[in-house]
Amino acid sequence: MEADVEGFLYPNADKKLCAGCGLCEKSCPCVSTEPEKHFPQKAFIAQHTDNTILHESTSGGAFTAIAQRILAEGGVVFGAVYDRSLHVLHAYAETEDGISAFRNSKYAQSDLNNAFSMVRKFIESDRRVCFSGTPCQIEGLLKFLGGACPGLVTVDVVCHAVPSPLVFEKYISYMSEKHGALIKDVKFRDKNPYGYKYSQMAHYGKNKELLYYSGVETDIMLRAFFSNICDRPICYACKFKKRYRVSDFTIWDCPDPGLYDKSFDNDAGVSKVLLHTTKARELFSETMNLRKKEISVDAVCDSDKLMTQSVRENALRRRFLKDLSVRSAREVFEKYFPDSVKVKMERGIRKTCLILGVYKPMLKSFKRVGKIVKRMTAT
Repeated sequence: MEADVEGFLYPNADKKLCAGCGLCEKSCPCVSTEPEKHFPQKAFIAQHTDNTILHESTSGGAFTAIAQRILAEGGVVFGAVYDRSLHVLHAYAETEDGISAFRNSKYAQSDLNNAFSMVRKFIESDRRVCFSGTPCQIEGLLKFLGGACPGLVTVDVVCHAVPSPLVFEKYISYMSEKHGALIKDVKFRDKNPYGYKYSQMAHYGKNKELLYYSGVETDIMLRAFFSNICDRPICYACKFKKRYRVSDFTIWDCPDPGLYDKSFDNDAGVSKVLLHTTKARELFSETMNLRKKEISVDAVCDSDKLMTQSVRENALRRRFLKDLSVRSAREVFEKYFPDSVKVKMERGIRKTCLILGVYKPMLKSFKRVGKIVKRMTAT
């Protein structure tokens, strides 16, 4: 795998060694796409019962509970982690301490390295394996293995789109310069200090001290992510956004748990969990450490367009990534994501709503607030 000028990893085959068997094309889920097949599903909202794990998780900690079940059977769990340089890659863990690194979202393409080969090795050794990743990674793994395996549990995470690792790398460099200190850990969806309803980007130093936290309307990486300015090109026409998936589980955020059960609406985080297979239903029924409530499959799928719809490419995407490849990170980020009057006003409105305790009802009408801010800044 080699990175292109935008920082995305692509396969580069050695043509001198190619036997012309066509197996790479057959194994690539983007080239050889499986038709969507309808089948019975079940849906739940879920919340981990351990408050520490719940606090460390992006949403409700459902994946950790599933992983704990696999570990209890002597299995192995794969997920995305940071290395020492904060590059995102896939690794495996065999202990509960190890799976803690998989918690919290990581908004960058992960380097799979030899993860697929390791999954096959563990399965051949009769170890049960749980693999989590984006929907395209799950389909890629199953094609690599030649189909589903009895000992393999797959968990896909509903994906907005995959941002460039180069953008994240430049962001870390830029922010370290601003802090005057090296960033040793990043939390994309930190629940400190405002909780789940307004999670923030947070940076931590070498002694785990908090260097920085900022919300979605202010932080440069979050603004880049949600503006769809730095995603992998294929994400704008994603073949894996569909209701019926090849994974065992699909998990994602539940920002509105009160719609399903008000007792879950405690601002600690809740996961939506979609079960696609008999294997998933059996495992989920045996999974401990979870509060869970079955809900309507149609309601949970229809409520989130990210399940089935690709994001729209930002018109400035090519120019932004080109600038980032030839100019300093500081110059580019400050050009495309200035701390404008509009940004300052939105930040002020959000924090004021939080302090007054009215953020949740205001969130439902935040688009209207955004229009008001836009009119105010225009005048």
